[in-house]
Amino acid sequence: MTDADPIFDDDPIVERPIPQRQEAEQFAIAAAKLLDDYDCADIRVLDVRGVSPLTYYLVIASGTSDRQLRSLTKQVAGLGEQQGFDRFGDDKDEAATWMVADFVEVMVHLFEPNTRGHYDLEMLWGDAPEIEWKRKG
Repeated sequence: MTDADPIFDDDPIVERPIPQRQEAEQFAIAAAKLLDDYDCADIRVLDVRGVSPLTYYLVIASGTSDRQLRSLTKQVAGLGEQQGFDRFGDDKDEAATWMVADFVEVMVHLFEPNTRGHYDLEMLWGDAPEIEWKRKG
């Protein structure tokens, strides 16, 4: 096929603006705060720029149930939409003990605690600096 083929004529190329690093960091921090508001534990925001070719920031948190993890994945997606970050995709394991929401520049990982310990993303990305996100006071 060539660009002159009819299949390409009607396909508009939609390009979304690439968020700046500061916007991505602000979204990662806002996601961490949202997860904290809904009682997630051990929330970490890692700056993986220069360590990962795939994303800028990882947000990692532990939840207490598959219901909580599912609900928070939707909440984070809504937050991303409000801040101009479209969810590129998401995934979960069969038992819903690990859910990932991929916003390209920011990836949010929600775990059941035992599954989190098994995969130990903090150790995997141990070279990445942690971003301070907690509310003051």
